[in-house]
Amino acid sequence: MPASVPIEIDSAVTTIIIQRPYKNNIHDYEAWLKEIVPLAQASPGHRGVNIIRPHGNTEEYTIVLHFSSETNLRNWLESDTRKQLVEKVRPFLNTEEKIEIRTGLEFWFTPPQSNKAAPPYKQFLITLSAIFPLSMLVSWLLAPLFAALPFLSVLYIRAFLSSLIIVALMTFVIMPRYVRLVARWLYN
Repeated sequence: MPASVPIEIDSAVTTIIIQRPYKNNIHDYEAWLKEIVPLAQASPGHRGVNIIRPHGNTEEYTIVLHFSSETNLRNWLESDTRKQLVEKVRPFLNTEEKIEIRTGLEFWFTPPQSNKAAPPYKQFLITLSAIFPLSMLVSWLLAPLFAALPFLSVLYIRAFLSSLIIVALMTFVIMPRYVRLVARWLYN
C-alpha cells in the first residue's frame, strides 16, 4: 500500500480503495458494501466513509475511508474481518482492488480514478466558496463564547480557535461531500 508522502503515525489519513465489480455482480457487490461499511465504521479511529458509485464511462467504485491515524487505518486494513470480507467479494471483482493512502488536504482535489488534479483555478473557486461562508458562520457562532470568556478574545486565540474549527469542518465534513457534488464540473 504505497503512500504518496510519508505519513506521521498520529496524523489523520484518508484511504482510497478502488474496486471494479463485474457488471453482472453489481447487486452482490452492493450487498457486500452493506455488510462491510458498518464494520469499518465500528473500527477504532474511523471518521467517515464515502462511496462514489460509477459515473460517466467508469465502472469503478471508489470507497473513501477517513481514519484518525495511520495506526487505526492499518489496523482496519489488516484486520482478519476485512481480509475475510475482501476474500468474499474477490469473485465479484474484475480486477484487484487498488488502495492508496493520502494525508491532509491533498485528497480533496485529486480524483481517485486518475492522478490528474483539478485545474488550480477550479480548486481556488471551490475552496473559496466553501471557506468564505464557513468563516462567516464560525465567527458568528463563536461570538457569544468570545463575549462570555474575554480571554478567548485575544487575537491569536480567537484566530486559532476559528481556524481549528474551519479546517476540521473542511477536512472531515464539507470538502469530501462538496467535491463529490461538483466533481463533474471540477474535473472537466
